[in-house]
Amino acid sequence: MTVVASQDLQVETSWSTGDVLREILESTRECVLVIGLDMRIAATNQPSISAFSRSGDPIEGRRLSEVIRDAALHDAFRWTLEQRKPSDLQIEFTSGTTRKFDVHISPIHLDGIPQAIGFFHDVTQVERLESVRQEFLSNISHELRTPLTSILAFVETLEDGAIDDRENNRRFLGVIRRNAERMRALISDILELSMIESGNVVVDVRNMELRPLVDAIFGDLAAKASDRNINLVNKVQVGLQVRCDPMRLEQMLTNLIDNAIKFNREGRGVTVSLDRKQESDLISVMDAGEGILPEHLGRIFERFYRADRARTSEVGGTGLGLAIVKHLARLHGGEVSAMSELGTGSTFTIELPR
Repeated sequence: MTVVASQDLQVETSWSTGDVLREILESTRECVLVIGLDMRIAATNQPSISAFSRSGDPIEGRRLSEVIRDAALHDAFRWTLEQRKPSDLQIEFTSGTTRKFDVHISPIHLDGIPQAIGFFHDVTQVERLESVRQEFLSNISHELRTPLTSILAFVETLEDGAIDDRENNRRFLGVIRRNAERMRALISDILELSMIESGNVVVDVRNMELRPLVDAIFGDLAAKASDRNINLVNKVQVGLQVRCDPMRLEQMLTNLIDNAIKFNREGRGVTVSLDRKQESDLISVMDAGEGILPEHLGRIFERFYRADRARTSEVGGTGLGLAIVKHLARLHGGEVSAMSELGTGSTFTIELPR
């Protein structure tokens, strides 16, 4: 920067090209690299050092190919330097984790020297969210199509004359009703999960005795447990209280106990217990089913994730129950976790702050 005097006042009149470039580079959150004709990095900014320097050391003066080993990127900078035209591409850069960048490269002149400047826009999160969106749409389409196909098939059968078949028409109507209820439950769960994730659900936390709540849930699910000869055991001690939103805790436990009945082995039991820690209460729902493979345990709280699709289709469910449990537990400031041993059973635990 130069300073000149005019009428006894000193006025800043100009900045060097290097000063201006440095101010511009450090004012952006995107990664920026300036590459010279020798394909070395002439200038950069802190986001680029954080993203591309594996050790955190400065990268100015180093060859581009040493810092980012991507032939397409190297060729794109070379082409822009030679042709003086902009270019665009997408690259993946791996340093511990893989990140994706949309890169725009433009020709520039700095102090009369031709160079190329590349702007790296990190699209890793955007692409991950797009992948989640596509997977969600695929899953929801499948989950809705299955009962809808069954409903349409039986409606057509009734229209073709089965409505007058006294031996089967009631059965066909029963199938239609069950599939319609399945669709209604799915849509209800989607709306519930959407409200929770958008922050429109607020928990009203208070002290509540746990054992009567578990007994009430057992009563609601008694017929389903009886059909599979499942014994429901409440091991929560009388008088013990937890801090929770009673309605939301009932929703969480109903989901977990219902799953434990569905995926248990006939003639076995489902046990609910409470373990009190210094800073939290652990409510556990334990079954004696076949167990969950280790590779599935880390994903069972994802929306629509099914460890055993064939088994899940047989016993029913929307595939959203555990995701709802996870979000409700976190709204309480807690968490939900799962442990499982193949051939022995699974235990799901809700942790609530005291």
